[in-house]
Amino acid sequence: MAKKESPLTSLLVRFIERVIPKKTLKRYDLLLYSAGIDFKASEYLGISLMLGLVIGAVLLIISGSGLHFFLGFFGGFIGFAYIYPNLRISRRIEDMEKALPDALFYLAGSLRAGVSFSEALGELTTAKFGALTDEFKRTVAEIKRGRPTVDALRAFALRNKKSPVIYRAMMIIIEALERGAPMADVLVAVGNDVREILRIKKERKASTGMQMMFFITSGGFVGPFIVAVISNIATMITTTGGMNVQIPVAELKTILWLFSIIQGFITGLGIGVIREGKFSSGAKYGTLIGLMAGAVYWAGLQVRIGF
Repeated sequence: MAKKESPLTSLLVRFIERVIPKKTLKRYDLLLYSAGIDFKASEYLGISLMLGLVIGAVLLIISGSGLHFFLGFFGGFIGFAYIYPNLRISRRIEDMEKALPDALFYLAGSLRAGVSFSEALGELTTAKFGALTDEFKRTVAEIKRGRPTVDALRAFALRNKKSPVIYRAMMIIIEALERGAPMADVLVAVGNDVREILRIKKERKASTGMQMMFFITSGGFVGPFIVAVISNIATMITTTGGMNVQIPVAELKTILWLFSIIQGFITGLGIGVIREGKFSSGAKYGTLIGLMAGAVYWAGLQVRIGF
């Protein structure tokens, strides 16, 4: 059933397709596919723009500030167009990594039963391994259309290059296929290797749980709340009779709000380094803690200080 588009959406999609280079849209299409989002790149970017406008308009109505409109538009667009797909990819990759050892053992069992490698891949598409099954279905479909098995597996690896575990495992399997190695033994060895890597990752996350809770509490709650209290004190000093103190309260609140969000995001990056050993993994933590810090700061502004 064809999707119905409003004239405004259709116009926006055509505008995006004219402005953004085709190569960039193709890369974004791959990002959306990896995230499991069933939209064309131009359509999804159009939706992201409209969502950013809605969020910006809501903030403009609430605060009456053009700066808040810009921040809402920019945050909504970036959040929906970039951060949300990457969060979905991260979650999808995590699910695929968990299922990979069992899938490789399943494939090895089929090979030991006397089935060819291509037929074993076909059998794998009937098993229930979540997103990993969908990837194997696409690979098998490419093989049936005449693409060499090695090339189809290499495309599988490239589509999931954001996961070093999946990419490395698939490249080892490809090399074994090209050299004629005993595939059942290779698959079992790779499956055991992947399982051991995942076990080490799990232990690392468990051992850094207390540090993570400290960072979340300090960067996502305590810090923003204290900053909000400082904003309230500044407001109280300004409005207290008999004191000739002029403080730009509105601008100060905006600056401190942005500071809270930024320090929350940086805190999330630190959590990513501690738990997973890389800054890129901290983006998802940074986004969530940044939003939390902004919300806590706003809630803290509602607390009235009196002497």
